[in-house]
Amino acid sequence: MNEPSENEERIARLVDLTLRQLPSRVAPSTLESRVLGELARRAALPWWRRSFAHWPAAARAVFLLMCGALVGGAYLTGGWTAAAVHSLRESGALSIGTVRDGMAIMTAAGELAAVFAHAIPSTWGYVGLTAGALLYAFLFALGSAAYRTLYLTPQDGR
Repeated sequence: MNEPSENEERIARLVDLTLRQLPSRVAPSTLESRVLGELARRAALPWWRRSFAHWPAAARAVFLLMCGALVGGAYLTGGWTAAAVHSLRESGALSIGTVRDGMAIMTAAGELAAVFAHAIPSTWGYVGLTAGALLYAFLFALGSAAYRTLYLTPQDGR
């Protein structure tokens, strides 16, 4: 059932034959110099402006060690926070009443947000989402235009 029909195979052979008979396109005369110039420009970049694979081994090792230290620090910070909360609870500074009061405030805030969400018509939500998407697209276009204007310089032959 998924096999191509005889007619489709004939059309594919005809298209292949026609495309093979077309003459090769000639590259612009400035293409070689532009390509070689871009290769030279990329080769002249300092190592920190290249991809991670082109960094020296020592720099890669330091970077990976720093990333590991940050992950470990985040893990330890979570443990320290849990220990601090436990210590506050043990000392009586953080009592069940305090937690209950905090939860009551958070519940009230959540119920207030739910009331507002139900009071606003859904059409307004869709209009707001559409307006946000359009503003995001406009911001993206504006950033692209600024980049092209400020950082891309026109060169001869383009």
